[in-house]
Amino acid sequence: MRKFLIVGLGNIGAKYEGTRHNIGFEIIDQVAKRLEANFEEVKHGSMAKASYKGRTCFLLKPNTYMNLSGKAVAYHMQQEKIGLDELLIVTDDLNLPFGTLRIKPKGSDGGHNGLKDIQSRLSTPNYPRFRFGIGNAFEQGRQVDFVLGGWSEEEQLKLQERLEQSAKAIESFVFTGLSRTMNTFNNT
Repeated sequence: MRKFLIVGLGNIGAKYEGTRHNIGFEIIDQVAKRLEANFEEVKHGSMAKASYKGRTCFLLKPNTYMNLSGKAVAYHMQQEKIGLDELLIVTDDLNLPFGTLRIKPKGSDGGHNGLKDIQSRLSTPNYPRFRFGIGNAFEQGRQVDFVLGGWSEEEQLKLQERLEQSAKAIESFVFTGLSRTMNTFNNT
């Protein structure tokens, strides 16, 4: 049975819940809900395991905080013997308009500390990633406040639909592959 590790990046703790930086956790929660999988505490995070159409999905929310995400990713890849092609990192992206989905087979860390740590731990930038646009509507010097802030009212109204679309894209990645998923979901 083919296995996949889908990792949503975020920070643990009540003060981070519902923030833009934690969209990775929210997307993973949506996938778990769709696949009727429950989270359990594991080493370096919370994990839900789901089997569907002959595939096994490990849905991981690291508890290492964003800047040390690579520790959890590397550990669970080794534990479950998952290769780079079966890994998908789900993260926020300031460079994309709110709700824009972008799936790529590899790329730079783009200044994102979570991706930077994963790249360092895996010794390669060549792993699939799913970026969710959070926009960049902040004043100079206010990036941290924006990223760690909550959604606007307008964004809140669209968020559930965007989460659902994101979950469908992740299911597509697992069941139809990276290139078909990119063709179907990028920029939707």
